[in-house]
Amino acid sequence: MATGSRNDLREVVRRVIREYAKHKPSNGDIDTEAVIDDEGGHYQVVHIGWDEEGDGRVFGCVIHIDVIDDKIWIQNDGTSPGVAEDLLEAGIPHGSIVLGFHPEYVRQHTGFAVR
Repeated sequence: MATGSRNDLREVVRRVIREYAKHKPSNGDIDTEAVIDDEGGHYQVVHIGWDEEGDGRVFGCVIHIDVIDDKIWIQNDGTSPGVAEDLLEAGIPHGSIVLGFHPEYVRQHTGFAVR
């Protein structure tokens, strides 16, 4: 895939987000949800539920991606080895991915887009 249109990028991001949302944590009573806002270009995977003992609430954003202009901005990535790898495997070029969770002076050394 070349840089692609915003719609092409959104389609890839939707697929990746939905795939991550299929995986439920092994500990606790925790659901995994895909949050998809095509109109705003916002995509998240969140965990919602209770810890193993049942007395601690779990809520957190595991992945947050925004599609801004012609780039995929990874705003938060709590996965390993990282959602950027899945985007690359799906055909998104390095120059179309911004690791937004890094400050700009670090981004210039990542091999991905700076902005």
